[in-house]
Amino acid sequence: MYKLIEFIRRIYVVLLFILIEAIALDYYAHSTSYAKAKILAYATSVTGSLNQSIYSLRHYFTLRDENQMLAERVAELENSLALYRERESQLATDTLTMATMDSTTMASLAQYSYTTARVVSGSVNEPQNFITLNRGRQQGVMEDMAVVTPDGAMVGYVLVCSDNYAIVVPMLNTKFRTSGKISRDGHAGAISWDGTSPYRVQMRELSKYTDIEIGDEVTSSNLSHYFPEGIRIGYVESFVENSNHTSYDVEIRLAADMSRLSNVILIQNNTYGEAEELKQSDRMKEF
Repeated sequence: MYKLIEFIRRIYVVLLFILIEAIALDYYAHSTSYAKAKILAYATSVTGSLNQSIYSLRHYFTLRDENQMLAERVAELENSLALYRERESQLATDTLTMATMDSTTMASLAQYSYTTARVVSGSVNEPQNFITLNRGRQQGVMEDMAVVTPDGAMVGYVLVCSDNYAIVVPMLNTKFRTSGKISRDGHAGAISWDGTSPYRVQMRELSKYTDIEIGDEVTSSNLSHYFPEGIRIGYVESFVENSNHTSYDVEIRLAADMSRLSNVILIQNNTYGEAEELKQSDRMKEF
């Protein structure tokens, strides 16, 4: 008790000053309507600024969860869109009607299905880069699934899976191969990576009769084993005729920034296995 009294005695001048200031401010605040309005406006400004700072900080720490939810929502919408596209094409030649087609029938007609995953690790500076995802067989991920960004840019395809993880071969891997086409023209070529820039891939064997221009969009073609047609690969940055003057060699600026991948969408081609089995049939082996 003595120490408390001694402490108050030492700072009583400061306490007295604060008390007098509080009384003065209270008197000023209640003196006129103008004073009340000024103090209220200032208090509102201070509290609003503080609340905005707290919200911004809280929003920053929830960005990952929000990105994950957005990616899952995109996958859900892609599934629905795939169902409706398949249903529309089937209705043109099928006797089924919209009134009798149930959800099970619709799902069986869809060629592609979609799910999401998050990038756990990856590299871009090696000749053979790989990406690790946080989902595996227990979450429905399978080998050969296509991997794209939430905005539809090509990333790569699933090479192997464990129960809870998957390894992806990205476009930035010298063993990566797929087919791409010039969207505006439709001519296709072979897509690969030469191991140099992490922002560019190359297209070979593109017909010299292709109507090609700098800036043209390049997408996956219908010849791709892993990717649905129309997945965005990148944009034409330059092109030259090859040494034999029979085709173009094209430099493509990637649509996806491989060094900043976070959430991705995986696409399963539900008819891929059937097509592969057909190719391996005894009848095909005769040719």
